[in-house]
Amino acid sequence: MVSYIWQNPDWPNFRWDANSLLEPLGACRRAQGQLLTRVAGLGLPLANQSHAEILVEETVKTSAIEGETLDARSVRSSVARRLGLPSAGLPVDRRIDDLVAVLLDATQNFTAPLSAERLWGWQAALFPSGYSGLHRIKVGGWRDSAEPMRVVSGAIGRERIHFEAPPANRLDAEMQRFLDWFNTGSETVEGILRAALAHLWFVSIHPFDDGNGRIARALTDMALAQDDQQPARYFSLSTQIMAERNGYYSILESTQKSSCDVTAWLAWFLDCYVRSIRCSADLLDGVFMRAEFWQHHAQVPLSDRQRKVISRLLEAGPDGFEGGMTTRKYAALTGASRATAFRELDQLYEAGILIRSGQGRSVRYELATNRMAG
Repeated sequence: MVSYIWQNPDWPNFRWDANSLLEPLGACRRAQGQLLTRVAGLGLPLANQSHAEILVEETVKTSAIEGETLDARSVRSSVARRLGLPSAGLPVDRRIDDLVAVLLDATQNFTAPLSAERLWGWQAALFPSGYSGLHRIKVGGWRDSAEPMRVVSGAIGRERIHFEAPPANRLDAEMQRFLDWFNTGSETVEGILRAALAHLWFVSIHPFDDGNGRIARALTDMALAQDDQQPARYFSLSTQIMAERNGYYSILESTQKSSCDVTAWLAWFLDCYVRSIRCSADLLDGVFMRAEFWQHHAQVPLSDRQRKVISRLLEAGPDGFEGGMTTRKYAALTGASRATAFRELDQLYEAGILIRSGQGRSVRYELATNRMAG
């Protein structure tokens, strides 16, 4: 019979080989310092844009890990509204807006104590209807079903059981012990290791009917914010976990089925932390590129429609829209007539903002970002 970590007599007295973690922990601190130095040099407007980009990524990817696909444009609009930045004015999707609110509460209010009521509020915000898919779940409280809580992945009918969480009748005591540690009993643990332990501990308890993964990742970000004293996050662990999802589930499963020696989990987390910071460099480069683009073309008179299309092209990144921008796409995005779309695209071409390829109906436009240095 499989024995789980919470059934160990030493639970939750985690232990680890500190010497083996010195090098990866040092790599984390170096990467963290380089990132914060770069952000400090951005200036407030670009730092705010960087924060927004990372928050969009975090929102999209923390849901993707759970198999839920969010509309990136709706996420971007909600993030902009929450941060007081210009937005596309799209209608608010309550589910997305509430998830963004949870992620922001975890990081912007990192000095506030963590309580059961706060966690209940986060979980209730994730499921405002009280349903997860077609299933009614308990929100605003710990799970209370007599059925075992099993953590699984994979398609229905081909699920893989990774581990089983403590029964519901243990949750009050388990969560009180976790909250006491998180709020007052963890000062002696190195900050990044503390975030890794918080993630593992919360996931092991799995106190909710649903939403445990997203809340665990929010708690991890809260612990990291407490460590670096930064209410804005400039890298997304969820993005990296999504990229390494199989490895994430594998290390969690092996840790759940072992003793309270969590050295392997901590080593994996530290490596993931460094990789997530490195990957954030691409997002920061995108912020720089967009800022430089607008600065380079600051003197070009543009209509609101043209600005909207350029913004969409910039958001699409170096690969742009599939097939490039066309008159038809421009008209669909802006509501302009085909004639107006043709004229305004031609103006952008003449201004050097777009490059044109093809002829007749096959004409395509792309951003002339390679001309910015000219």
